[in-house]
Amino acid sequence: MVTTDEVYTELKQVFDPEIPVNIVDLGFIYELKIEDGVCKIEMTLTSKTCPEAQNIPDMVKRRCNTLDGIDSTEVLIVWEPEWTPHAISEEGRQILGMDDDE
Repeated sequence: MVTTDEVYTELKQVFDPEIPVNIVDLGFIYELKIEDGVCKIEMTLTSKTCPEAQNIPDMVKRRCNTLDGIDSTEVLIVWEPEWTPHAISEEGRQILGMDDDE
């Protein structure tokens, strides 16, 4: 049976093409559940006008669906809470060269 850790590992292979950090470290993933072979992901993007608003969820589905035990993936894009750079992990902040004050 696939674990959420395995899904997160797979999601770390998905990048916003405009930012050199994966979507997990960007803080885009708000919730992840696996129920009866269905991976349910609630996530956000940097903004409603993100040019990759269709591509990123499609990439998420493709990556998750490669895992044994995942029959399908449902991605729900939400805008609350609003994403801010404060959601970026420490590793992501280091990659971007951000100070803790940003």
